[in-house]
Amino acid sequence: MKLLIADDSKVSRMMLQSITQEWGYDVVLAEDGEQAWQIMQQENPPALLLLDWEMPKRNGVEVCEQVIAQNPEHPPYVMLLTSRTSPNDIVEGLSRGANDYIAKPFDSDELKVRLQVGKRMIEIQNKLKDTLAEVTLLATNDSLTGIFNRRAVLEMIPREIKRVERLDQILCVGMCDIDHFKKINDTYGHLVGDEVIKEVTKRMQHALRDYDLIGRYGGEEFVIVTPIDQIDARVVYQRVCDNVSRTPFLIGEHVIDVTISCGVSVYSEDDNYDESLVIGRADKALYQAKEAGRNRVVQAESQHEAPVAIENL
Repeated sequence: MKLLIADDSKVSRMMLQSITQEWGYDVVLAEDGEQAWQIMQQENPPALLLLDWEMPKRNGVEVCEQVIAQNPEHPPYVMLLTSRTSPNDIVEGLSRGANDYIAKPFDSDELKVRLQVGKRMIEIQNKLKDTLAEVTLLATNDSLTGIFNRRAVLEMIPREIKRVERLDQILCVGMCDIDHFKKINDTYGHLVGDEVIKEVTKRMQHALRDYDLIGRYGGEEFVIVTPIDQIDARVVYQRVCDNVSRTPFLIGEHVIDVTISCGVSVYSEDDNYDESLVIGRADKALYQAKEAGRNRVVQAESQHEAPVAIENL
């Protein structure tokens, strides 16, 4: 673990470096508070800091306050090294963000144990951070495909509406469904069905632009959210359909022809940021694509116009 030692005394720095390296720390040295602060601006800075309180340019407490303000959610563990031992001084140092202190002259065994406490705290903090990231991912992403889940993509639609309005664009929402997916499951089994869903997802993603959004709505259904500059969104969705059906799927020993159908809805000001309305129109258009023979795009261009069907060429 990286350990930053900041002390304006060269003798003290060298001594601290020698003993802490024996304990297995990757030591970074700073000769004053300003240098310590600059080190903390670098990529992957130390998470464990041993700072002398009295240093030129910036003292240890000032460095402590600044590094915590810089990263308040995941601050480093800061230990002050000081000759100040009065209760008021200790209270001041701890109240300004330090996690611990050790008095000069220090006992090496005590320093070792206190650094071990700091190391354990950082490890616990990192585990909590990783767990939070994992929980957040599970809350927003589909576990099978890795794309957004239903709740996440639906929550994004109102934000996307506001964004395209600022950019003077149009927002389209497409409901896409794998054709005859039940037959695939019944014929080849659900494990193969899962692989089909994953491969469909990859092919759809390859056909989309970086700023398009895709989420798994449920089962074999997907939601695609696309900002466009013109009213006709069929170009984007037709490209998605073509990319899925262009070549058969090779899954294990099985060669499977897979197609999708898409229903597309254009957001209207009358929708009042209600994603359920635009989703509802897209769902109806998807149903009509299925009724018309599947493997095609149907776009309902507004709430008042009839859907337009486009066959997959």
